[in-house]
Amino acid sequence: MKKYNVGILGATGAVGREMLNVLKERNFPINELKLFASSRSAGKKIEFDGKEYTIIEAKHGAFSNIDIMLGAASNPVAIEFKDEIVSSGAVFIDNSSAFRMDEEVPLVVPEINGDDVFKHKGVIANPNCSTIISLVAINAINKLSKIKAIYASTYQATSGAGAEGPVELRKQEEALLNNKEITSKVFQYQIAENVIPQIGSFLSDGYTKEEMKMQNEGRKIMHLPELLVTCTCVRVPVVRSHSISLNVITEDKLSLDEVRKAIEVSKGVKLYDDLDKLLYPMPIVTSSQDLVYVGRIRRDLINENGITLWCCGDQVRKGAATNAVQIAMKLIGLEE
Repeated sequence: MKKYNVGILGATGAVGREMLNVLKERNFPINELKLFASSRSAGKKIEFDGKEYTIIEAKHGAFSNIDIMLGAASNPVAIEFKDEIVSSGAVFIDNSSAFRMDEEVPLVVPEINGDDVFKHKGVIANPNCSTIISLVAINAINKLSKIKAIYASTYQATSGAGAEGPVELRKQEEALLNNKEITSKVFQYQIAENVIPQIGSFLSDGYTKEEMKMQNEGRKIMHLPELLVTCTCVRVPVVRSHSISLNVITEDKLSLDEVRKAIEVSKGVKLYDDLDKLLYPMPIVTSSQDLVYVGRIRRDLINENGITLWCCGDQVRKGAATNAVQIAMKLIGLEE
């Protein structure tokens, strides 16, 4: 089997470290591994598959002899180094939002539009975490009947804001228990014992940039240019795994039985829906694994062509690291 020189840009962050875990779990054929991060982390050591690797400073001139670069860094970092990474001969699979809506860049969820990876011109974009989880959950429905519209509410874990999110949650929980002062730096308000109905900056129409990703990215991934989505994104005091309520409006009226059967056999999904046993997706069930759990499937009471469901998925893994590694595996012929 051919082996590949793999790099990770942003290797010391939560997503970068998870990429390493997924590469190992999926036995990705690595010849040489190079781990890049900022100057603050350069020289530090990370262990991978029984071997110790030294962090390389991400700077111009550092990206030679790489076949696949997995991006787990911020937009500015991805933008700064993209051209150099691509011109060196690597395919840049980027988790930032910098290139997602670029018409020249495929935006890929392998279970949905995997063949789009082969249209790349050096860069392939990883979608937003909530978009990935939602679309994997409803892809089977779209195969039964084209989805025309989605009403969505996301309940996003604190780790979606980066490694400092759960740290702030824990500190605030401890402060509450000990009657100490609450401080908020990562989030706009106290997140312990609270929910915050804002993720991302507000646009002129009152929606946030995060909320518009579901429509804009969904259209591109599902090849549904007229898809309409109304979304509300909420930060909740959970450490890991996003939860999403979805109301899907299809062209045709579908039976609940055919929807459940289609979801049950859909790739990347676990049907987790037994009300008698109180079985439904929750963050505590879906964290630290790669499947999107789907449950609470029921008919919409307002639109006869509507199906309502609830899904959960680990946003660090399937919503970021795993999806990127799956794209890489698809690219080299190891993912169906």
